[in-house]
Amino acid sequence: MKLHTTSTAGLNLFTAYGDDYVAVNHEKHEKNLIVLPDRLISEWSSADVTSLVEADMQCLCTLGTGIVLLGTGRRLRFPAPQLMRPFAAAGIGLEVMDLQAACRTYNILAAEGRQVAAALLFDRAD
Repeated sequence: MKLHTTSTAGLNLFTAYGDDYVAVNHEKHEKNLIVLPDRLISEWSSADVTSLVEADMQCLCTLGTGIVLLGTGRRLRFPAPQLMRPFAAAGIGLEVMDLQAACRTYNILAAEGRQVAAALLFDRAD
C-alpha cells in the first residue's frame, strides 16, 4: 500500500553504479564527486579515504545539508576521527559506507525530499 506520492522529477539520482563508476541521471562519472538533489560538484577532491584532509571535509560541512553520505570506494573505510568531528559540532549527520551503499541510500533520502549529499571517493587505480 502506498501512503503518499513521490515525485523525483528534476532530482539528481543514481541510475547505475559499478566498482569504478556511477551514473547520475544516466551520465557516467569515474572521479570523486559530490551529488546533491539539485547540483553536482565534480572533482571535489582527488583524495582517497586515507589521504582526505580537513579542507576536503570542511567543503562537505558547507553544503547546506542535514546529512552527508561518504562513499569510500569498493569497501567501507573510515576517515581519521579528527576529520569527522566537525560534522557533529555543525549538527550534520555523517554516514560512512561503501560507494554502492551510499548511492542506494542517497536515492532513498533524496526521493523523500531530505537535504542529503553523497560525497563519493573512487578507489585509485594502482
